[in-house]
Amino acid sequence: MTATTERTGTAEWTGTLRTVAAVHAPDTEEAAPGLRWQLAEQLDQRLGDPNAAGPLSYARAASEDAAEEFPAEACELLGALGVHHYYIPAEYGGSLTGFPQLLEIVRTIARRDLTTAVGHGKTFLGAVCVWVAEDRAGAERLASLVRAGEPVSLGLTERTHGSDLMAGEVVAERTEGGYLITGEKWLINNATRGRLVCLLARTAAEGGPRGFSLLLVDKNELPEDSYRTLPKVHTLGIRGADISGIAFDRAPVGTCCLVGREGEGPEVVLKALQITRSLCTALSLGAADHGLRVAHRFAAERELYGRKLLELPAARRTLAETYADLLAMEALSTVAARSIHTLPDELSVTSAVAKYLVPTVVDDILNRLRGVLGARAILTDHYAHGRFQKLERDHRIVGIFDGNTMVNLYALTAQFRTLARYHPVHDREPDAVAATFSYARELPGLRPGQLSLLARRGSTVLGSLPTAAEVLGAQASRDPELGRAAALARTLATAADQLHTRMRAARPVPGGAPVESFDLARGYSMCFAAACCLGVWQHNRRLAREVRTAELWTSGLWLEAVLARLVDRLEQAVPGLTGPQPRPPAAYDAELESLYERLLGRLTAQYEAGELFSLLPGRIAEGPPC
Repeated sequence: MTATTERTGTAEWTGTLRTVAAVHAPDTEEAAPGLRWQLAEQLDQRLGDPNAAGPLSYARAASEDAAEEFPAEACELLGALGVHHYYIPAEYGGSLTGFPQLLEIVRTIARRDLTTAVGHGKTFLGAVCVWVAEDRAGAERLASLVRAGEPVSLGLTERTHGSDLMAGEVVAERTEGGYLITGEKWLINNATRGRLVCLLARTAAEGGPRGFSLLLVDKNELPEDSYRTLPKVHTLGIRGADISGIAFDRAPVGTCCLVGREGEGPEVVLKALQITRSLCTALSLGAADHGLRVAHRFAAERELYGRKLLELPAARRTLAETYADLLAMEALSTVAARSIHTLPDELSVTSAVAKYLVPTVVDDILNRLRGVLGARAILTDHYAHGRFQKLERDHRIVGIFDGNTMVNLYALTAQFRTLARYHPVHDREPDAVAATFSYARELPGLRPGQLSLLARRGSTVLGSLPTAAEVLGAQASRDPELGRAAALARTLATAADQLHTRMRAARPVPGGAPVESFDLARGYSMCFAAACCLGVWQHNRRLAREVRTAELWTSGLWLEAVLARLVDRLEQAVPGLTGPQPRPPAAYDAELESLYERLLGRLTAQYEAGELFSLLPGRIAEGPPC
């Protein structure tokens, strides 16, 4: 990026946003703050119609994937629009004032191409440790480089140690005035293309929690013979991404490269990963929207057995249920992003739930949509540029990086006793709870010093579930249309109580947690997601009546649908926990059929209007289908 772009990128983009909004927003609607995907909407318009030619078009993404080519022009376009300024907190001269902004931006890019989202967004992952360490001098130096468009990578993993960061063999040997780095980091995104590497290295021979430190390494300042980049690794998905590595041979760096204090590396990394895990969900939300849009289009066009596929009951039910799943994961993701600000001391729990559940559910969404598409789901051409098979391959990586599924489930099992002891949580400030769930509430600034490796007072989010269920029950007594949602909420609240009783009794075994504990962690995640959905419903339902998606909120339509899906998933994770259905099976099935038919109507309405599949309004650049 040129110096001119560095100076004008953000202002240029911000300046054109108002024009885009004025053209596309209805004259009669003025959504409450936060009750519209405004940033996402405006970025998507600036990126242009993805069905037309362009750097971030569907056709270009498919072509680059087939050639395993890095999406360089797409990343250049994002740089020209100033997207990278949102990777820098405002206090260091960037545009990031709230992490929901990043959720919007990354979701928008991922909806078009996950490879580009991963390749460009990696800079935030590489830089976040510096923001968390609160080393102002180092943060300001890094911010100036990121503003100039320099990519940053995060060097954690090694070829033989995977997620075991405490086994790392890259050594930073202390010398007068700095360190000499020796060793290899592997499977590092942007290791070759990135100028800067935030590196975790062993600074004490004995290792251990205080034996590793973070160093921000600028490859431009290293002697050429002191490092080499490793060959690109061929991957099943995100084929064009720069997944490679870097090896050091006594590479000299100064003490100014130290991030935080010596020996604090693991703690800073784990706290930073709480933030990135909470935001990885944006990749999944974009993928789910993309896949559902391709499947709906195909179902509306394809004739089978003398009827449109969209008219067949099995296809209709699949589309409606996967739409409900997406809405549930959106609510969870938004609460997680807001929690970074409002409940930072509980992020060890919130981030683990979000990073486990959202990619897992979206993998399931894509798997079910594959059945709607049939053969078109696996063809690399012949339908929609082969987008679905690329999308499905690309998304599989989301559940792996920043801590894989088992790592996140284990992080929950390690906190069972504390979570059970403090359930439900009642001692949090009401304003913090309201700001977590209410999209219209202003968020406090990021407080890295309040991030904690363990949630010492339990989970406020899940602790809100019993009260939220009671409140919904009281509302249902006045509005019978909320009755089924209230019954589902009571089922989930009762199941959460039983779940915490089992968690309290769980005991670790040699080598980790018993298998049963992982099932309980899965069940815990479903209850947590239900608490997010109920909280979002209660704190936004009145304002949401005034937006384009109001019909989703009417009579608790979306809430009932997502709670029904979460009850089903909870029963699969921990059989018997939800108890028998309150009504005869035939009556319950008929109610569900009617529910999902109404929900499918909202899905189709958003598709035909050229809107995001979302609880909130957000127009997409391709507009209504032709």
